[in-house]
Amino acid sequence: MVEYAVTLINNVTPGERHGRPFHAPEGTALTAGVRDALPPARTPDLPTPSDAAELAAWADRLRHVVELVDRGDIDAACTELNAIMRAANAVPTLARHDGEPWHLHFHSVAAAWAVSWAASMATALAIVLGNAAVDRLGLCNAPACDRVYVDVSRNGTRRFCSTACQNRVKAAAFRARKAATT
Repeated sequence: MVEYAVTLINNVTPGERHGRPFHAPEGTALTAGVRDALPPARTPDLPTPSDAAELAAWADRLRHVVELVDRGDIDAACTELNAIMRAANAVPTLARHDGEPWHLHFHSVAAAWAVSWAASMATALAIVLGNAAVDRLGLCNAPACDRVYVDVSRNGTRRFCSTACQNRVKAAAFRARKAATT
C-alpha cells in the first residue's frame, strides 16, 4: 500500500520531476494519474473525476507528511499523519468481498471510495513512520526533482525516485570528475 501512496503522490502533486517542473494534472489527466497509481483490479470503473480530485487532495496532505520526514521532523510528520488518519476515519476492519478471503482494510465498510484509499494509504505510511524503516521514505536526492521514494531494497540505500534520476546524478558526477582531470 505504501508503494501505491508514493505513486499517487508522485502522479498528482506539483513540484519537480526528473529535472523539470511538474504541474499537477487536471481534468482527465488527473483521473488518469489517480487510476494509474492504483491496482487496476480494485478500480475497474473508478475513479470518477470528483473521486480523483478528492483523492488528489488527500495525496497533497500525505506529501506534506513525507516532506516533514525528509526534513527530519518525525514528530510533526506523525502528528500530521495522525490528523489525516482521524479525518479519514482509519479503523482496522476485516472484510471479505469480490470472492477474496477475509483480509484487513483500514477504513470503515461504509467509507466513500477516495476516503477508503486515503485511510489505507495513511495507515500504510504510519506503519513506516512507526518503525526503524522511516529513513527509507523521503524526497528524491537528484537536483530539480522532489518526487517521493520509498526504499524497499534489501540494503536500504535508495535515495532517488527513479533510475532516471539516479543515472542523471551519476552522469553529472562522472562528467565533473572527467572535467577535473583534464
